[in-house]
Amino acid sequence: METESLNRKNSSRKSSIVNGNGDATTKLTNGDADGADGGGGGGEVTLKAKMSLLNGCTVIVGSIIGSGIFVSPTGVLMYTGSVNLALIVWVASGLFSMVGAYCYAELGTMITKSGADYAYIMETFGPFMAFIRLWIECMIVRPCSQAIVALTFSTYVLKPFFPECAPPEDSARLLAVCCILVLTLINCWDVKWATAVQDIFTYAKLLALFIIIATGMYQLYMGNVQYFTFENTDTRVTSLALSFYSGLFAYNGWNYLNFIIEELKDPVKNLPRAIAISCTLVTIVYVMANVSFYTILSPDEVLGSSAVAVTYAERAFGAFAWTIPVFVALSTFGAVNGILLTSSRLFYAGANEGQMPEILTMIQIQRFTPTPAVLAMALLSMLYLTVSDIFALINYVGFATWLSIGVSVLCLPWLRWAQPNLPRPIRVPLVFPFVYLLATIFVTVVPMYASPVETGYGILMILSSIPVYLVFIAWKNKPIWFQKSMGGLTQTLQKLMMVVRPKASSK
Repeated sequence: METESLNRKNSSRKSSIVNGNGDATTKLTNGDADGADGGGGGGEVTLKAKMSLLNGCTVIVGSIIGSGIFVSPTGVLMYTGSVNLALIVWVASGLFSMVGAYCYAELGTMITKSGADYAYIMETFGPFMAFIRLWIECMIVRPCSQAIVALTFSTYVLKPFFPECAPPEDSARLLAVCCILVLTLINCWDVKWATAVQDIFTYAKLLALFIIIATGMYQLYMGNVQYFTFENTDTRVTSLALSFYSGLFAYNGWNYLNFIIEELKDPVKNLPRAIAISCTLVTIVYVMANVSFYTILSPDEVLGSSAVAVTYAERAFGAFAWTIPVFVALSTFGAVNGILLTSSRLFYAGANEGQMPEILTMIQIQRFTPTPAVLAMALLSMLYLTVSDIFALINYVGFATWLSIGVSVLCLPWLRWAQPNLPRPIRVPLVFPFVYLLATIFVTVVPMYASPVETGYGILMILSSIPVYLVFIAWKNKPIWFQKSMGGLTQTLQKLMMVVRPKASSK
C-alpha cells in the first residue's frame, strides 16, 4: 500500500521511484516549486543557482564567525603565553586563511563542481586521494566542528543560569542536540529558509561583535593598555604551532562557499568577491574583538574563563551583561546552520561520484533539498557530542583539517604543471600556494611532538579510510546478495524520505 500510495502521489508530478538505483523516470526542478505543486508539469530535480553575492558573503561570514572567536582566545593565549604574541597569531591566522581562500578562488572557478576540496582532488589526483579527503571531511572535520559549535551555543545559553560555575555537561549536550535538530528541520524543509536563517543570524553576530569592539575601542581610548605586553611569552615552537590550531579553528569556514558553488549565481565574478569581502571583514573583526577583550580582562581572567565574552560583558556592561550571551548564542546558532547547509552538499557531491551511499545523492521531491545528506550530517555531529572537551576536539580537528586543505592547495601548482591549458578565470601567483603549503607543514608536523595523542587519533582515523575504500569502492565484483540488499535498503529509505535521484546537470 505504501508503494502504491507513493507512486500515485509521484505520478501527479510525472515521476516515480522505479528501482534500487533510485532513478526517476522524469526530472523535476529545484526552483521555487514553480512546476512542483501540481500545476506546472516537470522540470529537473537538481540544485539550482539561487545564491547572490550577499548570500555568498553571509554563508562565509556566518560559517567562520561561530564559536571560534568566543572560545579560541583562551586556546591561543594558553599556548602563546602573552597578549601581544596572541594578537600576532590572530593576524597571521587571518592572513593564512586569506592566502588559502585566494588559492581556492582559482580552483573554484576552474573546477566548477560542488564539493570544493573533494572535487579539486578528484580532478587532480584521482578517486583514491579524493576519497581520503572526503572521509576526513565527512567523518572528522565537519561533524566534529559542528559538535564544537553546538556545544558552545549551549554553554552560552546556559551560562546566565549558572553564573558561578560551568553549566552541567549533560544539559549542555542535550541543548546542543536540540540546536542541531531544529536546524536539520530547517535545512530539510527549504534551502531559502536555511539561507534566510544564515542572513539573519550573520547580522546578529556582527552586531554583537561590533558592540564588543565599540566598548573595547572606548577602553583603548581611555588608556587601558596595561595587558598589551610580551610578558610570559612561550617561545617553544611546538606551543606556537598549537596556538595556530586554536586561531585557525576560529577562521575555519573560509572555504565553505566553494562547497556550494553550483548554487552561486555567476561564480566567476561572485566567488572571489565573496571570499575577499568576507575574509577581510572577519580578520578585522577578530583582531579588534581580541584587542577589546584585553582592554578589560587580564590574561589570567581569560585563561580562567570558559566563556570569554560573558566575562567581558560582566565587566563592561553591568546590568546589560545578559545581552552578550544572547548574541553569542545567536552567532553560534547561525554557525551550526552554515556548517550544516554546506556540509550536506559535500555528502551530495561524494555520493554523485559513487564514493558514498547512493541515497545521499537524492533530493526530496516536494522540498527540493538534499534531505538524506542533511540527516546524515546531523547524526554524525550528534555522535561527537559524547565528547565534551572542546580544546581536545579543536586539536583533533585541526590536524585533519589543515593536512587535507594543504593537499587541496597542492592541486593548484600541480594542475599548472600537468594541465596548463585549463581555463583559469582567476590566476594567482604561484608564491601563494607555496607559502600556504610551507605554513601547512608547520602546523601539521610540529604538533605531532607537542600533542601526539590527538594527532595520533587523527592519523588513525585517516588511515581507516583505506580499508573502507578497498572494500566498498575499489572492489567492483560484489556478491549479488550484497547488491540486492543495498538496493532494497536504498529503495526503502527513498520511500521513507520521499526522495529521488537527480539527473545529471546539462552544463
